[in-house]
Amino acid sequence: MDEPARSGEDLTDSAPRRTWLAAERTYLAWLRTGLASLGLALAVGKLLPALIDVSHVEFGLLGAGYGLLGIVVLILGAYRAQRTRMALEAKSALPTDYWAIWLLTVMSVVLAAVTIVLVFAEV
Repeated sequence: MDEPARSGEDLTDSAPRRTWLAAERTYLAWLRTGLASLGLALAVGKLLPALIDVSHVEFGLLGAGYGLLGIVVLILGAYRAQRTRMALEAKSALPTDYWAIWLLTVMSVVLAAVTIVLVFAEV
Protein backbone atom coordinates (compact mmCIF):
# COMPACT_ATOMS: atom_id res chain seq x y z
CA MET A 1 0.00 0.00 0.00
CA ASP A 2 1.36 3.41 -0.96
CA GLU A 3 2.01 5.95 1.72
CA PRO A 4 0.32 9.34 1.37
CA ALA A 5 2.45 11.98 -0.33
CA ARG A 6 4.23 14.36 1.98
CA SER A 7 4.82 18.02 1.42
CA GLY A 8 7.56 18.58 -1.15
CA GLU A 9 7.25 15.15 -2.76
CA ASP A 10 6.41 14.69 -6.41
CA LEU A 11 2.62 14.81 -6.88
CA THR A 12 2.54 14.27 -10.63
CA ASP A 13 -0.58 12.12 -10.49
CA SER A 14 -2.63 14.43 -8.24
CA ALA A 15 -3.65 16.85 -11.01
CA PRO A 16 -5.33 14.17 -13.15
CA ARG A 17 -7.09 12.79 -10.09
CA ARG A 18 -8.37 16.25 -9.17
CA THR A 19 -9.58 16.75 -12.73
CA TRP A 20 -11.44 13.43 -12.73
CA LEU A 21 -13.04 14.22 -9.38
CA ALA A 22 -13.99 17.72 -10.54
CA ALA A 23 -15.62 16.21 -13.63
CA GLU A 24 -17.53 13.81 -11.41
CA ARG A 25 -18.72 16.66 -9.17
CA THR A 26 -19.83 18.58 -12.24
CA TYR A 27 -21.87 15.62 -13.46
CA LEU A 28 -23.48 15.30 -10.04
CA ALA A 29 -24.40 19.01 -10.19
CA TRP A 30 -26.09 18.39 -13.56
CA LEU A 31 -27.92 15.45 -12.02
CA ARG A 32 -29.10 17.48 -9.01
CA THR A 33 -30.27 20.29 -11.28
CA GLY A 34 -32.22 17.92 -13.51
CA LEU A 35 -33.88 16.24 -10.55
CA ALA A 36 -34.71 19.61 -8.98
CA SER A 37 -36.35 20.69 -12.23
CA LEU A 38 -38.42 17.51 -12.23
CA GLY A 39 -39.48 18.26 -8.65
CA LEU A 40 -40.42 21.79 -9.71
CA ALA A 41 -42.46 20.30 -12.55
CA LEU A 42 -44.47 18.28 -10.05
CA ALA A 43 -44.92 21.26 -7.73
CA VAL A 44 -46.01 23.67 -10.46
CA GLY A 45 -48.06 21.22 -12.52
CA LYS A 46 -49.87 19.30 -9.80
CA LEU A 47 -49.43 20.72 -6.31
CA LEU A 48 -49.88 24.43 -7.03
CA PRO A 49 -53.25 24.07 -8.82
CA ALA A 50 -54.45 21.78 -6.00
CA LEU A 51 -53.45 24.26 -3.28
CA ILE A 52 -54.81 27.42 -4.82
CA ASP A 53 -57.68 27.96 -7.18
CA VAL A 54 -55.84 28.31 -10.50
CA SER A 55 -56.24 26.79 -13.94
CA HIS A 56 -55.03 23.21 -14.05
CA VAL A 57 -54.42 23.39 -17.80
CA GLU A 58 -52.01 26.33 -17.88
CA PHE A 59 -50.08 25.28 -14.81
CA GLY A 60 -50.07 21.67 -16.03
CA LEU A 61 -48.46 22.80 -19.28
CA LEU A 62 -46.00 24.94 -17.34
CA GLY A 63 -45.15 21.94 -15.17
CA ALA A 64 -44.63 19.88 -18.32
CA GLY A 65 -42.20 22.58 -19.52
CA TYR A 66 -40.20 22.31 -16.30
CA GLY A 67 -40.30 18.53 -16.68
CA LEU A 68 -38.93 18.82 -20.21
CA LEU A 69 -36.20 21.14 -18.91
CA GLY A 70 -35.30 18.52 -16.28
CA ILE A 71 -35.08 15.77 -18.88
CA VAL A 72 -32.92 17.93 -21.16
CA VAL A 73 -30.59 18.77 -18.24
CA LEU A 74 -30.23 15.07 -17.35
CA ILE A 75 -29.48 14.11 -20.95
CA LEU A 76 -27.03 16.96 -21.49
CA GLY A 77 -25.33 16.20 -18.17
CA ALA A 78 -24.74 12.59 -19.20
CA TYR A 79 -23.60 13.73 -22.66
CA ARG A 80 -21.15 16.26 -21.20
CA ALA A 81 -19.84 13.76 -18.64
CA GLN A 82 -19.17 11.19 -21.38
CA ARG A 83 -17.44 13.74 -23.63
CA THR A 84 -15.35 14.98 -20.69
CA ARG A 85 -14.32 11.43 -19.74
CA MET A 86 -13.32 10.71 -23.33
CA ALA A 87 -11.29 13.94 -23.53
CA LEU A 88 -9.54 13.20 -20.23
CA GLU A 89 -8.69 9.66 -21.31
CA ALA A 90 -7.35 10.96 -24.64
CA LYS A 91 -5.54 13.80 -22.85
CA SER A 92 -7.12 16.27 -25.26
CA ALA A 93 -8.87 19.60 -24.73
CA LEU A 94 -12.08 19.47 -22.77
CA PRO A 95 -15.26 20.08 -24.79
CA THR A 96 -16.93 23.48 -24.58
CA ASP A 97 -20.44 22.81 -25.98
CA TYR A 98 -21.60 26.42 -25.72
CA TRP A 99 -24.78 25.45 -27.56
CA ALA A 100 -25.88 23.41 -24.52
CA ILE A 101 -25.49 26.41 -22.22
CA TRP A 102 -27.50 28.58 -24.61
CA LEU A 103 -30.20 25.92 -25.00
CA LEU A 104 -30.67 25.61 -21.24
CA THR A 105 -30.57 29.38 -20.80
CA VAL A 106 -33.24 29.99 -23.43
CA MET A 107 -35.47 27.23 -22.04
CA SER A 108 -35.09 28.60 -18.51
CA VAL A 109 -35.81 32.19 -19.52
CA VAL A 110 -38.93 31.16 -21.46
CA LEU A 111 -40.21 29.09 -18.53
CA ALA A 112 -39.47 31.92 -16.10
CA ALA A 113 -41.32 34.43 -18.29
CA VAL A 114 -44.36 32.13 -18.63
CA THR A 115 -44.33 31.54 -14.86
CA ILE A 116 -44.31 35.29 -14.17
CA VAL A 117 -47.13 35.90 -16.64
CA LEU A 118 -49.27 33.09 -15.22
CA VAL A 119 -48.69 34.13 -11.61
CA PHE A 120 -49.60 37.77 -12.30
CA ALA A 121 -52.61 36.72 -14.40
CA GLU A 122 -53.94 34.75 -11.42
CA VAL A 123 -53.38 37.55 -8.88
